[in-house]
Amino acid sequence: MTRTVSKSLTQLLHFGYHQAMSCIFPVAIFATLALSGMINIPFIHRYDAILLVLLTVQYLMYRSGLETLDEIKVICVFHIIGLLLEIYKVRMGSWAYPEPGFSKISGVPLYSGFMYASVASFMCQIWRRLRMDMTGWPGLAPAGLLGGAIYLNFFTHHFIPDFRWWLTSLVLIIFWRTWIIYRVRSVTYRMPLTLAFVLVGFFIWLAENIATFFNAWKYPDQHQTWQMVGFGKISSWFLLVIISVIIVAQLKHVKAGRGS
Repeated sequence: MTRTVSKSLTQLLHFGYHQAMSCIFPVAIFATLALSGMINIPFIHRYDAILLVLLTVQYLMYRSGLETLDEIKVICVFHIIGLLLEIYKVRMGSWAYPEPGFSKISGVPLYSGFMYASVASFMCQIWRRLRMDMTGWPGLAPAGLLGGAIYLNFFTHHFIPDFRWWLTSLVLIIFWRTWIIYRVRSVTYRMPLTLAFVLVGFFIWLAENIATFFNAWKYPDQHQTWQMVGFGKISSWFLLVIISVIIVAQLKHVKAGRGS
């Protein structure tokens, strides 16, 4: 009994270690947001300082070997995807970046794309560290079309009905046979991919509350005083995580196929 508990604790510690190491970039983002919100940085706008810090963190992670060149490429793709969505959402009045800065495009600071890229950074890191794989992957066509529809819905729901719940139903149908395989030391585990979507979406929602508390951006109902982001946003992050996983997983499948 004692040996079993000791082994389980060891496994949990190893799992926690890899999770923590995979979160280095997201933690760097929120630490920078928090510190820059409490410290008055002279001679530079806050948004510009955040961008410089995050670019430095990415460079150091690459130079130290914590991130590979392929992972940097994926992060850049997500930065662009996120930045385009941010520009559109700010223009539609969904939220705002009220502070000044030279590194702003259409009212959106360039560092904002890194908040989306941090999800990709986590996915790439944890995939490599836990030697992840998947069973029952539906393939490029259904996964890609679903990912595209989810991303498009973030734009179109301002003009036509929001199809997020229909898309969520499609996620459950398309990925109901898909399981994540991950390894901690010599032991192999698995969980349904849809459960992973929900868990990651929930933790991003928690991080979003922290980010808005430190004025990373503001929703319309937070301009007078901060209040908790509504639980409904978890569904948005759930869907955004799906886009991240689809792209990362498909790239991993393509790379594995080339290496075979």
